[in-house]
Amino acid sequence: MSVRNTRRPSNVSTEGGAPPFSSADVRRQDAAPGPLPNPPPQAGEGYVAGSIDADLVARRSRVARRRRLAIYALRVLFAVIWLGSWELSTRLNWVDPFFVGQPSGVITRLWTWITEGTALGPLWFQAAVTMEEAVLGFLVGSGLGIVFGILLGRIELLAEVLSPFIKAANAIPRVVLGSLFAIMFGLSVWGKASTAVVLVFFVVFFNAFQGVREVDRNLVANARILGADNRRLTTEIIIPSAMSWILASLHISFGLAIVGAVVGELFGATAGLGQLIYNAGHTFDVNGVFAGMFVLAVLALIAEGLISALENRLIKWRPSRVSGEVPI
Repeated sequence: MSVRNTRRPSNVSTEGGAPPFSSADVRRQDAAPGPLPNPPPQAGEGYVAGSIDADLVARRSRVARRRRLAIYALRVLFAVIWLGSWELSTRLNWVDPFFVGQPSGVITRLWTWITEGTALGPLWFQAAVTMEEAVLGFLVGSGLGIVFGILLGRIELLAEVLSPFIKAANAIPRVVLGSLFAIMFGLSVWGKASTAVVLVFFVVFFNAFQGVREVDRNLVANARILGADNRRLTTEIIIPSAMSWILASLHISFGLAIVGAVVGELFGATAGLGQLIYNAGHTFDVNGVFAGMFVLAVLALIAEGLISALENRLIKWRPSRVSGEVPI
């Protein structure tokens, strides 16, 4: 009687027709395992990450807000200490208020001008006259400075020819030209605006010129390779690249335009804040001089805010300020 071999062949499948794994196969798999799959995301992980990001943003916003409030509080504290020391020193007769004035007297003079008017007429009219001269000088001086700055920045030969003449003109004290313009234009608005034009022109011109010279030469070369002519190169590459330089000069230029208008009024005018300050100085009204200076400072700050708003609209590509940073 024969004994039947019950052992299955190794190539016979127990089910489904596929050969079973041998121990050698298992050992090979244990020795060299394949890459493990990423574990599936657990429920709520995305929500937790989003919550962390939101908390971080909120915390940074709170820190920035506290920093801004601290800066404004320190500014107010500085003004209070400064004005308080000034007032106290005059009341205690440490300094003579006849020569340096006092804050309370300046406030009184301002209130008198606002409610009763000045010797030259209403205060708002004096401010309007000076601002008209300053704005006119600012616009003309800025326009000429931008045009000539870009032109000489693009044409090197022209810049080399005019360089000594520009340097010589820049060396002339601009305030001295106020008397010349008073003779040329008389008491008209251009007699004062011309001084503002000269003061503004050179600041904007040198910034525009340097901005054109600082344009990335690789960018210009790539634009030429792509077929850009001189007109498109200037309008689409040069001017946008130099815009930050030009706008930076405008912040300084409007203050200089006000200075030019006031200097022009000192040489001859019938109205304006400069003439008002001139009259106050000749009558030894120190508080009136400071009051006129205060009005000029307020007008300059308003103009600075408008220029900053214009700058933010024209160069939106500029990186935003650090959160909480307060500009000067």
